[in-house]
Amino acid sequence: MNAQQTVRVPIGGVLQTLDVRQGMSVAAGAPLARLNGLDSVWLEVAVPEAQAGAIRSGQAVTAYLPALAGEAVPGTITAVLPEASAASRTLRVRVELPNGDGRLRPGLTARVELTDRQEGRVLLVPSEAVIRTGKRALVMLAEAGGRYRPVDVRIGADSGSQTEILDGLEEGQQVVASGQFLIDSEASLRGITAAPAGEPMPAEPAHEHALAPALHEAEGRIVELAEQSVKIAHGPFRTLGMPGMTMRFAVANPHLLHGAKVDDRVRFAVRETGAGLLVEQLQVEEQQP
Repeated sequence: MNAQQTVRVPIGGVLQTLDVRQGMSVAAGAPLARLNGLDSVWLEVAVPEAQAGAIRSGQAVTAYLPALAGEAVPGTITAVLPEASAASRTLRVRVELPNGDGRLRPGLTARVELTDRQEGRVLLVPSEAVIRTGKRALVMLAEAGGRYRPVDVRIGADSGSQTEILDGLEEGQQVVASGQFLIDSEASLRGITAAPAGEPMPAEPAHEHALAPALHEAEGRIVELAEQSVKIAHGPFRTLGMPGMTMRFAVANPHLLHGAKVDDRVRFAVRETGAGLLVEQLQVEEQQP
């Protein structure tokens, strides 16, 4: 027997590990080396659990890799792995990408777009516009004269930023995408009942359900309380483009501060006035145990 033997593998690729060295004894069946074949590569994708129902093997995807300057690479889902990540609440999906030119290498990252299993047009709203109560889903319709009303909707797939509406809304209707938790709270206090979008509400005096438009919401912590004002260390007002900071606000009604204490976490909404930002709504959040 020759002292040297040439071992040939049936595929080409990149050497990942070399498990033998000169002078070693090798048992039958022991691995000599590990190769990564690069004619096609696997991409491990973390899919939010809200989209898990829309995923299936054989589904077409498009991957965009920063290493390829955002070039679109078509691929196919080859496996939906059975376990989900408890930490990130995502499902692991394996995508196969063609790599005939060898530009895709292990360790690269990509952004993936999944082809929707449904065909045709769908009705989408911003995901933050949907109020989930546990038993149903609501959106706030913006109507003429600064009026708002809640409507029941049936939701479908959720991409994280947009939610599919299966029933309850029509194309062209305007929905509230920011501050609707305040409107929903006021509607609950006044006993307004949600209805399908096409169903008219009983006629009532306009002033009873008209809510002030152009409210801007944020969250924060009460730093100091006074009779007519409150100082809050707050996060950003996204609709104003205003970063988080600590500042004092005048309040529209002193009763808004009833029951509030220093260090309470609050969600509040302000209106722009000539004298500055005026607190129109303030809600103390429940303390976490």
